[in-house]
Amino acid sequence: MKHKVRVTVLDTKLYPEIQQEYCADPASGVCPCYNPGDEFEFYRDGERDDFWHMGLNTLTKTSHDPETIAGGPKLPFCSEAWDAIARYIYTGLQGGSIMKGWMKEENTMITCCSDGTRPVIFKIERIDYE
Repeated sequence: MKHKVRVTVLDTKLYPEIQQEYCADPASGVCPCYNPGDEFEFYRDGERDDFWHMGLNTLTKTSHDPETIAGGPKLPFCSEAWDAIARYIYTGLQGGSIMKGWMKEENTMITCCSDGTRPVIFKIERIDYE
């Protein structure tokens, strides 16, 4: 059995009142790296090792310019997002349970990056295949 991991951007949030109070650029807006609906697929086998390249070129679906998306052909994942999701991706690529007992399905996790003024919400799924 082989395993791949699909990461989907479910939503991007924005807290402008917090940005205005604390950010150097009080109008920095939503995350510029990801868009709702962006999808990525990670493989770790004899041919590819997307994990160790921080998701560079794992983008499989977007409605925006792929060259501007972190995880597209030019940019690895944003470091804040990567720090939040890498453990789940690695576990899934090894065939492990991503979040047994917390999510309805043990192969799925909903999580977000740690940017407190404009978090991105991700769905991470381990997909088993032959």
